[in-house]
Formats: sequence, structure tokens, C-alpha cells
Amino acid sequence: MAAVELRKLSKKYGDLTVVDNVSLRIDHGLLVCLLGPSGCGKTTTLRLIAGFMEPTAGEIRVGDKIVSQPARTLPPEARNMSMIFQSYALWPHMTVAENIAYGLRLRKMDRDTIAAKLAKILASTRLEALASRYPGELSGGQQQRVSLARALVIEPETLLLDEPLSNLDANLREEMRFEIRRLHDAFRYTTVYVTHDQAEAMTTADLIAVMNAGRIEQLGTPEEIYDRPRSEFVARFIGASNVIKGQPRDATHVEIAGQTITCVGEAMATARQAAISIRPHNVILLTEAPPAGHGNIMPATITRHVFLGSLRDYVARLADGTELRVTAPPSQNIATGTTVHVHLAPEHCLALAG
Repeated sequence: MAAVELRKLSKKYGDLTVVDNVSLRIDHGLLVCLLGPSGCGKTTTLRLIAGFMEPTAGEIRVGDKIVSQPARTLPPEARNMSMIFQSYALWPHMTVAENIAYGLRLRKMDRDTIAAKLAKILASTRLEALASRYPGELSGGQQQRVSLARALVIEPETLLLDEPLSNLDANLREEMRFEIRRLHDAFRYTTVYVTHDQAEAMTTADLIAVMNAGRIEQLGTPEEIYDRPRSEFVARFIGASNVIKGQPRDATHVEIAGQTITCVGEAMATARQAAISIRPHNVILLTEAPPAGHGNIMPATITRHVFLGSLRDYVARLADGTELRVTAPPSQNIATGTTVHVHLAPEHCLALAG
């Protein structure tokens, strides 16, 4: 296995910049998710790594070898990479075993070696009972597991996955997230995984690179990305989040709806408007007036209330019209129109970079 490194990588089509000066190092054995909305550049980045297209600027290294530069790109078949697509791409006239062993036969391995490798990967991917079936006789999840087995059996240096679960229904997607993580833990290939699904990234990844407009907006572990978003885009994209605008008073205080709020995170510049982020489950609703002197508490009115079984989903409107989404336990039943106070604990109020 080898590390994959992108150095100031860019891809342009005329005046359109799709990948914009991206630098990223993926140490060997890590699974890194490129996460972002449609059009953010994540799939183009993956195709550049695979060698399907040539960069406009920058370079890609695998280990100590340069595999991509402008006008000098190693072809995909010379990169020792496996790529898994959302469409499965299985041969319909071949059995599961034949599909998986296809890459080994292309490499002209002997029959005993192929049999040994095939038996091992069928066991690892739990496909032994399906080895003699054809793709048309399998469920979507089973077909995707065959695609994974076919990619892994050739022992690539790098494994690339492009939205591999998007064709599956919700229950199968959840099951396959854990299956992909299990297989990664078993084989520890350097893996780059493209998805727009936050839950998929949070479940499978060692590191998440959140992409926006061709750039990496933030790189970190799932916990870091969720708990400490550094920008408004990341805060809104990763999980539900309230992003509130206000006037900064100093590096750690901002005025919102006439109240001074203490926050943590990025130091705020006082010359411009500031934004803070707080998750709905971190907003506390108080139905009684708080004792004098308590900070980060503001009056509000409940304007929406939805019962969702395991929780209640509220919208609370502040004096200046700002609306906060709040999730609360099902036992906290507050009628629409009720005047409440919202408590925004300072440790959960994250100042965001501009």
C-alpha cells in the first residue's frame, strides 16, 4: 500500500474551474471520504486520481511516484488502482465467482492461485453461497458486494469508490455502509470514497474532506467535522445546524436579538457581521424565566411544533425574527405560541470563519 497525495491539483474546462488548487495527503491504509453537494468537484477529483482525465495544474503522487501532471498522465491500467462505480458494472453472463476472478485471469495468474484468492475473498465478503449465481439473480446489495470483492481480489494499492451505494434503497444503504467499513478494517487499502451522503461519510470514513466549489472547505475526522465546523457551509451541510448572524463585540462575543452571546471557535473580527452555529439538540428550551445574571439566554416564541416519536421538533422565533430549530425530548410538550427562553450554552456556540 502507498499514500496518495494531491499537490495544488486543478482541473479547468475553459473558464470553468471544477477542481481548484486542491492539496490533500491520504496516508496508506486510511479511508478518506470526499463529501459535498453535486457540482462541488468531488467526482472529478476521483477521476483525476484514477487517471481518467488529465489535470490542468498540480500533480498526484502515489508513494514516491508521480502519476499525474499536466501533459504527463499515467493511464488507469498502469496505476494498480481499483474503482467501484454506482452502477455495479458486472458481466451479466458470468457467475459471481467468474466476475470476481476476471481481473486475476486478465493478469494471467495460474489456476491454483486464482482458486486460492477467490476462496479467500468469497469468505471475506460472505459470498460463498452465491458464487454460482448470476448478477440478475442477486439483490442490489449483493451485486455491490460482488463489485467490492472483484475490486479487492486483485490487491490494489488504492481503492476508489464513486457513490457506490446511491442505487440502493435506504435499508440496504445502511447495511452496506457498515459492510464497507468492515472490509476496509480487514484489508486496510488506501481508499478514496466519494459521496454526497453525510451518514455514509460519518459511518465509513477515517477522515472527511468537505468540498465546496472545487475546494476542500474542511478536512478532519467525522467528530471534528460535526462538532467543530469552521465555516457556514460546513455547519449547514453536515447535520442540521442553526447559523445565526449578529454583530461581533469582541473576539468571543456577538450581539444577537439585543443580547450578548458568548461563543467559542474562530476569533471574530469586529469590523463585519459574524455568524455562529449551534445544533438543534444543543438549544435548551426554558418554560420559566431564568434567574437574573444567567448568560446566553434569550426570549423567544414557539412558532412550530412537530411530534416525531423519539423527539419533538420546534421552531423558536427570537425578538428580531431570527428562527432557531430546536429538538427536545418527547416529554417536553410546549404549545405553539408559547413564550419561552432559549439557552445557548457557550461551549456549543461556535463562531464560524467568514
